[in-house]
Amino acid sequence: MVAIFICFIIFNLLAFFVPKKLTPIEIYATSFFAYAYGMTTDVILDLHYNLYGYFQEGFQWLSLLAIIMYFPSISFIFLNFYPFTKNSRKKLGYILSWTIFSVVFEWFAVKTDFFYYNGWNLLYSTMVYPVIFLVLLVNVKIVRSIITKK
Repeated sequence: MVAIFICFIIFNLLAFFVPKKLTPIEIYATSFFAYAYGMTTDVILDLHYNLYGYFQEGFQWLSLLAIIMYFPSISFIFLNFYPFTKNSRKKLGYILSWTIFSVVFEWFAVKTDFFYYNGWNLLYSTMVYPVIFLVLLVNVKIVRSIITKK
């Protein structure tokens, strides 16, 4: 579990120190969206359907801390380096690379007992991660359209 939190600290340091390609309002809006999106998904799939969870069944404060540390930082890093101006092949490759990273990181989280499955598995995650990344992209495009309308 300590190894996972060390990873979360590294993700947050990366998010803080990398050169920013997103504007401050895009960072703010997408970070809160990622947090809300992650929490909503976890409340439904973890707490309601009990398909997976953090540490053990039910709510834990440490899992909330993990969500706060993980979802915004990873979402920012993904969006900050997304090849918005490149061709579709590069965009698809980028999303697939992040999907592979996410599946490997989830596998690591399961192996360290940070995360557990109860009806969920890595195959489901492999199918869901590209959708999650596409939703993050749609969100940042909505934020950009709101900004340009002002």
